[in-house]
Amino acid sequence: METPNGSNAVLTTLMHEVPPFLPEGAEGMTMTFELPPGDPGTPPHRHTGPVFGYMLEGEMIFELEGEPERVVRAGEAFWEPGGDVIHYQTANRLTDRWSRFVVVMVGVPGEEMLTYVDEEELAARRDRRAPRPDAG
Repeated sequence: METPNGSNAVLTTLMHEVPPFLPEGAEGMTMTFELPPGDPGTPPHRHTGPVFGYMLEGEMIFELEGEPERVVRAGEAFWEPGGDVIHYQTANRLTDRWSRFVVVMVGVPGEEMLTYVDEEELAARRDRRAPRPDAG
């Protein structure tokens, strides 16, 4: 794409999603997330609004409620709808290297962007979690 000032900047769409909702008066936060080798990442949690991310380097095991876990690799984009959806995993799949990604979180003003889910709620919603891959 050529711009009016003669720049030859390249714009590449990595993902296009329409979130199911945006909180009223939403606020956004952009963060980097760095996982040491083999790190399990954040415990199960949820967000008040959608989250969009891009894997800068490494590999992450990504799992949302109702979906099978998957691997997100460097150069790939990912997202989650937020709201009443548990985010189970953001683990570094690599045991010998750091994994890093950037996220843009959209949330409810005045509320935490990320809240942890307790064991009681996890047990009550276990039927909503996709089958787990065999550990053996």
